[in-house]
Amino acid sequence: MMANAKHDEPAALYRAPFDSSDADIILQSTTGVSYRVPSFVLRNTSGHFRALLQGNESWHRTPIPTDVDDHTLDRVLRMICGLETQRWESFDELEAVITLAERWDTPGPLSAIRSAITAPLFLAEPLRLYVVASHFGWEEETKIAATQTLSLSLYEQRYQLLLHRLSTKHLIALLGFHRRRRDEFKRLVDSDELFNAGNAAHNPCRLCGERTDNSTWRELKARMFVEMDRRPLGDTLTGLEMEEWPESAACWAAKCTRLGCGELNYNKLVTFQDIKTCVDRLPSTIIL
Repeated sequence: MMANAKHDEPAALYRAPFDSSDADIILQSTTGVSYRVPSFVLRNTSGHFRALLQGNESWHRTPIPTDVDDHTLDRVLRMICGLETQRWESFDELEAVITLAERWDTPGPLSAIRSAITAPLFLAEPLRLYVVASHFGWEEETKIAATQTLSLSLYEQRYQLLLHRLSTKHLIALLGFHRRRRDEFKRLVDSDELFNAGNAAHNPCRLCGERTDNSTWRELKARMFVEMDRRPLGDTLTGLEMEEWPESAACWAAKCTRLGCGELNYNKLVTFQDIKTCVDRLPSTIIL
């Protein structure tokens, strides 16, 4: 391609498909690569460029430098020009693009990103997704992300930087959501509704009538509370991991202490089912 008459840069500096001599604005990446874009496209898709180019003819003669790398600049320009884009490769890539799209005030790319942000690639980092979605006020996506964070222990050091990026409102809402599930689970397992055998004040052995020692059940409940605090999703309370807990082994092995009886204090299968029922009853949506 020949150099444009308005600019002296050689054609090799232009990156396809942004190398048409019909485009009257030139943007430059941090590496010096140039991108030709029609001014009417920039004005109609970007509040930033609408203000920058308004009544300013000098930009038709001088390349506009940016502080953006080629990958990010190319992707955002493709989005505002309606060109094909590649599949997202990482959350880092998305955050770089969304940061530029916000800075340039480009509703089109932001809308396209919103429609893709709950893809499995991004759901794999639910707290990061919660940070992004809540920042833009995307309520549905924020709620989806919040539910996915239930598998995380938010107090771990590795999550502190992300938590600091949250507004006070969304931080309190997320921590409250996790705490609400933990506390509701405790209320349910402490009730007589499902766990009469372990929680009743005076629960006799069903065979001999001897008063049951419920200390192993209380210890198991305490361990489950700690686990719900660590992982509010509750999936570890009904899986193989729980089987390996010393508290579980002691509870399922607990028997009537009366000589000659030895009846098991708790029905393991029924208790597991009741624990799962408690987990299923827990709130599953954040309150914003």
